[in-house]
Amino acid sequence: MKPNADQRVFLDAVTEQFPKLPKQLQRIAVYLESHQAQIAFQRVQDIAGACAVQPSAVVRFAQRFGFSGYSELQGVFRDAMRASDASPVSYAERIRREMASGAPDSGAMLAHSFIQASKDGLDELSGELDDQAFERAVELLATTRDIYVVGMGRSLSVAAYLVYALRNLSKRTHFVSGMGSTPTLAVRTMEPGDTLLAITAAPYAPETTKCLEQARACGANILLITDTSLAPICPLANVVLFTREHTAFGFRTLTSTICLAQALFIALAYRLEQHSAIEYGHEKSTF
Repeated sequence: MKPNADQRVFLDAVTEQFPKLPKQLQRIAVYLESHQAQIAFQRVQDIAGACAVQPSAVVRFAQRFGFSGYSELQGVFRDAMRASDASPVSYAERIRREMASGAPDSGAMLAHSFIQASKDGLDELSGELDDQAFERAVELLATTRDIYVVGMGRSLSVAAYLVYALRNLSKRTHFVSGMGSTPTLAVRTMEPGDTLLAITAAPYAPETTKCLEQARACGANILLITDTSLAPICPLANVVLFTREHTAFGFRTLTSTICLAQALFIALAYRLEQHSAIEYGHEKSTF
């Protein structure tokens, strides 16, 4: 791995070595992979704080991959930024400068920042959506018996929407929210043929991880919506869909995740309706 390698080569090397990295460096790897558009403007202290490690750990991470330090590693992301004409990066720079200068001048300015960050995230989702994985996800939900939906913390609202939407279809849907009950107890009722639909992003709620492990132990299927292929929970899932949220003034949006959830529900509804139409047509042909 050479320090002047491009961003894709670097991230591929991180993915390859990820299982061998110490836990602290794994946290840094996950953060870098899931915040690519922001790294070019973040200080080593910003990354260390987000990963709950010392700045020296970020430097060690950079040196692990052949860089002299964080600044040289950051140059890989800056080079990728310059090579791209996409609007998300240019706006990320604007947000970075605004954050460095202090609080926004007005609530309206903050609102526009969030709106733009949401638009940038949707553009990224559209460009990076894995069509084949999405089709497998729809098929998995269409052929499953019971669907258990789990989401904790900031993912709770997305999980709640999916439960509301899925209950309008011919699917038994269970909400595993952890509110008033122990999540893993609800998941223990799962059986082979059921599917756990989990939404989680770094730093990955421990309760969600336990639910995934419990579902796997029960022999159930797992559909995971998360932010990076480096997430340690990815190997537990049958199908993984990725969505990265952009940030404004230090807060991540939810726009891309909720959009992906809505698209998944609508695609499933169409799939079930088509299946019903085919069955109905077959029944008519038998008379």
